[in-house]
Amino acid sequence: MNINKVDLNLLVYLDVLLREKNVTRSADRLSITQPAMSNGLKRLRELFNDPILVRTSEGMTPTAKALELQPVIRNILSKLESTLQPETKFEPLESNRTFRVMASDYAETTLLARVIGALRSKAPGVTLDIVTPSDVSFHDVELGKVDMAINRFDDLPLSFHQKVIWYDTFSCMVDADHPCLPDLDLDTYLSHKHVWVSKTGFGTGVGIDPTEVQKLGWVDAELAKFNKKRDISVFTRHYHMAMWMAKEQGLIATLPSKAANLYANNPDVVIMDPPFDIPPIALKMAWSPLLHHDEGHVWLRRLIVDIGAE
Repeated sequence: MNINKVDLNLLVYLDVLLREKNVTRSADRLSITQPAMSNGLKRLRELFNDPILVRTSEGMTPTAKALELQPVIRNILSKLESTLQPETKFEPLESNRTFRVMASDYAETTLLARVIGALRSKAPGVTLDIVTPSDVSFHDVELGKVDMAINRFDDLPLSFHQKVIWYDTFSCMVDADHPCLPDLDLDTYLSHKHVWVSKTGFGTGVGIDPTEVQKLGWVDAELAKFNKKRDISVFTRHYHMAMWMAKEQGLIATLPSKAANLYANNPDVVIMDPPFDIPPIALKMAWSPLLHHDEGHVWLRRLIVDIGAE
């Protein structure tokens, strides 16, 4: 293939088509007619000798070749977009910028609360708009509508940049008068009722089936390895709710240690190690290649990483 003969606008068409998976929406995004977009898809198919998008029961679906091309094309275009951006110096003390950050309440209370404290002195005019995982989609982050996502992710699109903020262990939290004390062994742990808490990834949840142990996460996956199962009374996506129920309702909460330690000075609860091994979890920050070179974004990312390292 001779690159001199390739219309580079086709790369823009391909990028949008693979994100929208719809010719009409892609045409709208690029402010061109639908026939022009359809012609662009036809030319892309000829260029790559591949269907690129095929119609299935779920709508237009990218081919394996298209999925292979997507992060490459996105990376090329993001670098070009960054190069063409006018130079804008980010001055933290003078900026009035708003950054939109998706975070679970675990990340919000353990990490972002400290970030907000740092912003008040380092960038007093900067505003954080914190949204929940249920408020946004991968697509919102990919388009730069959300500056970054901070959570525990099982999978992320290949085009995303990501950074591990920290690894966290697990702790058990119980009421100070809980009958499982003073020694919490595995049999005692399993003989009492529990509260389950997790909120990973993006999008609106569809509920939990307690019988599907493999979908319950880290704690239950480890128990299942030696054919054990805990008695879960409540499923919640809010860590503070889980900690409140441990304190007020006599349930055992097994949750990331940094969240549990928010209650470390509360005499009404006891925090201790679980009676079995649970692998650490990674809190990650993810962002779109569209924002990777943005000066303000780079500054905020560094601040978050530095605070996480503390």
